[in-house]
Amino acid sequence: MPATHPMPAAFIGHGSPMNTLERNRFTQQWAAFGRSLPRPRAILCISAHWFIPGTAVTAMAQPRVIHDFYGFPRELFAFDYPAPGAPEVAREIVDVARPAHVGLDQDSWGLDHGTWSVLAHMFPQADIPVLQLSIHSGADVAYHVDLGARLAPLRERGIFIVGSGNVVHNLRRLDWQKPEAGFEWAERFDRAVRGVMTSDPVSLPGVAQHADFPLAVPTPEHFLPLAYLAGLCQAAGETANVFAEGGTMGSLTMTSYALGANPAAGAGAGSGAAGAGLPDPHDVPPEQTNT
Repeated sequence: MPATHPMPAAFIGHGSPMNTLERNRFTQQWAAFGRSLPRPRAILCISAHWFIPGTAVTAMAQPRVIHDFYGFPRELFAFDYPAPGAPEVAREIVDVARPAHVGLDQDSWGLDHGTWSVLAHMFPQADIPVLQLSIHSGADVAYHVDLGARLAPLRERGIFIVGSGNVVHNLRRLDWQKPEAGFEWAERFDRAVRGVMTSDPVSLPGVAQHADFPLAVPTPEHFLPLAYLAGLCQAAGETANVFAEGGTMGSLTMTSYALGANPAAGAGAGSGAAGAGLPDPHDVPPEQTNT
């Protein structure tokens, strides 16, 4: 039965996988947002970490939990998020996305840390079905905005759609001396994207022309989940609200957005930087941590 009101949607700046285990100002905001939501029928996550040459959705009844990173503590590799899948919802996603092609993934993927590091705080019981949608590595930003708009009917069916990445994500430029701040160029680009998402989300592809884009988005996979929220905003005729923000480690920003909800912004009661748990670059180069 369709929901009385469309389920909100979101983009979360997920930062380090260690946010799974940490209590800081960002993870507290994720948790508060999760508590504010009606219980979803299912969750569809577009994670930066399933970046393949095509669009697919997980369609298994029990997706495996993928620890897709290196150099982190044993406790993180032991973390489990045993949420069920929802093959029937996967088929709905294939239908609403037409004529865009979405394949049904029965066994190749599962839930990666872009999904469970966030859901561990938003829905800690892991009792809501979770699906992942891959990011088509060969498609431009406009494709992803359009596909996001096609997914809009799912909100009417009680499905919470969340993109998980980072607006600014440049691991080669990390500065461990800036645990709670961003470089000037990172903050500048983040502000420009914020201006778009809160005024005219469908114009998001245009930020590729911004002077700081090459530094802020050296590879597209962490930025593209935001395009899905832009498309959902377009379909709803609404703009997004910022509910978490701030730079970390110089070259990451944690800005998060919501559609159809206005979670309270603020630092929260916790402390600590969202990037502080990254491996020491002398031990594991940041580009090999797959964060």
